[in-house]
Amino acid sequence: MSHAEPFIYCLNTSTIAKQKHTPLERFEIASRAGYSAIEPWVRELDEHVAGGGKLSDLRRAAEGGGLQVAGLIGFFEWAVDDAARRAKGFEEAKRNMAQIAEIGGTQLAAPPWGIHAEGPFELAKVIERYRDLCELGDRMGVTPIVEFWGASRHLSTLAEAAAIVVGCGHPRACLLADVFHLYRGGSSEAGLGKLAGASIGLFHVNDYPASPPRGAINDSDRVWPGLGVAPVAPILKTLHAIGYRGALSVELFNEAYYAMPALDAAKAGLAAIRGCVAQAMASQPPTPAAR
Repeated sequence: MSHAEPFIYCLNTSTIAKQKHTPLERFEIASRAGYSAIEPWVRELDEHVAGGGKLSDLRRAAEGGGLQVAGLIGFFEWAVDDAARRAKGFEEAKRNMAQIAEIGGTQLAAPPWGIHAEGPFELAKVIERYRDLCELGDRMGVTPIVEFWGASRHLSTLAEAAAIVVGCGHPRACLLADVFHLYRGGSSEAGLGKLAGASIGLFHVNDYPASPPRGAINDSDRVWPGLGVAPVAPILKTLHAIGYRGALSVELFNEAYYAMPALDAAKAGLAAIRGCVAQAMASQPPTPAAR
């Protein structure tokens, strides 16, 4: 990250997932587009290996392209009540942690997979399970980041994710927040201002239109930051004010953008996020160092 840049600019590979490129090519596209970080998905790493590649190929591509590996997106049942399913979930988490470590990253998203559509939700138990996941991360050299999904049955809000992070008491506990999921789950953006920058491991940036309404909007409705009605610049201003200096990862699933050449789409996403950051910083007063 340049000293002039307030954040790290990251490409979540979902943004160019449907163009016909290999996982390795997506790393190259992120670098060519001008990003300083990348956030791939487990399925891409598996695809690369299934095709005869090695994870070290992706690490070299990241290093050669000047990219940090900001995180990895996977799906594993770390929070479910069923002990057998949870044990399998932790085995998958361990595999994913080994993958992210091998490509040079240290953070793994821990979404509400398995509790997003079913089952009971006891916050105290989920806090314990996240603590166990953090302790697994200690052994693997990877930090699991609690991710909330706005449309999830459970763990759909910033407040729930923050309670898990605070409650588990682990020194590296942190959460993954997202402009779209804040809106979809009904979380107040002002809640971000109650956090410390160190409590956020990664932040997904996107935008959403005025229609469809909040209860019906889907991931595929996301648009470039600044092109919708989300308060993106105020959110980024708040993040900077609380001391967050990590990655802003552009994560979209828009079919219109998938119709663009991948490099053009990646560049458009970076230009959009830079524009929102410039707007946010234009009225940003001096702030203390990251907490």
